[in-house]
Amino acid sequence: MQVVDKVSPIPEKQALTVDVEDYFHVSAFEKAIDKTDWNNLELRVEKNTYRLLELFEQKQAKCTFFTLGWVAERCPNLIKAIVEQGHELASHGFSHQRATIMTPEQFRSDVSKSKQVLEDAAGQAIIGYRAPSFSFNDSNTWVYEILTELGFEYSSSTYPIEHDLYGVPNWPRFKYQRDEGIIEIPVPTVRKNEVNTGIGGGGYFRLYPYWLSKRRIDNYLNTEKQPYSFYFHPWEIDPEQPRVAGASVKSRLRHYLNLSRMEGKVVRLLEDYQWDTMKSVYLNK
Repeated sequence: MQVVDKVSPIPEKQALTVDVEDYFHVSAFEKAIDKTDWNNLELRVEKNTYRLLELFEQKQAKCTFFTLGWVAERCPNLIKAIVEQGHELASHGFSHQRATIMTPEQFRSDVSKSKQVLEDAAGQAIIGYRAPSFSFNDSNTWVYEILTELGFEYSSSTYPIEHDLYGVPNWPRFKYQRDEGIIEIPVPTVRKNEVNTGIGGGGYFRLYPYWLSKRRIDNYLNTEKQPYSFYFHPWEIDPEQPRVAGASVKSRLRHYLNLSRMEGKVVRLLEDYQWDTMKSVYLNK
C-alpha cells in the first residue's frame, strides 16, 4: 500500500459525512430488531435527513451522504434532493450488514445492489463507499478487490482505534492508496502515547462537551496538517425516536446518549469550520 504524502498547510475545508440509515438499522440493535420487521417500523430517516439538508443549506455546507440502498428504494425524492442541492451521494451498502459477517459473494451482491439503486435514483455515478460499522479489518481485505471491480474510487470504512464492535488500530491513520487501486480514507484519530483516540464524530461527539471536541479537532488539524472528516447519522438529531425494547444496557446507553443536544452541537460545528464533500476534500473532484 502507498501512503499519500502529507500536505503541509492546514486544510481550508473539512469533509462532512452523514450515514443515512434509520434508528432500527444500527448494528447495536441487530439482536433486538429482526430485519424482517424493518418494513413494519416507523420510517423516520427521511424527515431527519431533510432537516439536515435544511441546516446544511443555511450554513452553506456541502456533505457526502453515505446512503443505504434500502433507504434509497423507499425515499427516492430524498435522494433527488440530496443531489439537487449539490451534495455527494455515496453507498453505505444495501441492508446495513457488516462486512465481517458476509461472504465475498454476499458482499458483492449487497454493494452492487446498493450502487445500482443509488445510481438509478440519482442519475449519476457513485464512487464512494462506507461499510456499516466500519467493518473492514485484517479478516476481509478481499473487500477492496470487489469495490475496485465495481467501480468505486474510494472507501471510508476503517477506524484505527480499539473498540469492542470495530476498529483496526494498527492500520494507517490517514488517506492512502491500497494495492488494489482504491483509496481508503480512515476516520480521524488523535494519537498519544502510541494509542489512537477517535475524534471523527458519532458517539464520541455526543458524549464529550463541544469545547473538548473542538479542541481535539483543532489539535488534529494543527498537528497533522491533514483534512478532517466528521460523521454522524440522521437518527442522532431525533430525541423523540422510539425506544427499542430488548436491547442491552450498553447499546441503549450508546444510542440514546445526549440525542437532545446533538443538533445544537452540529450547528456549532457547521459554523466553526468550512465543510465540503469527501470527493472534493480528498480527491479534488
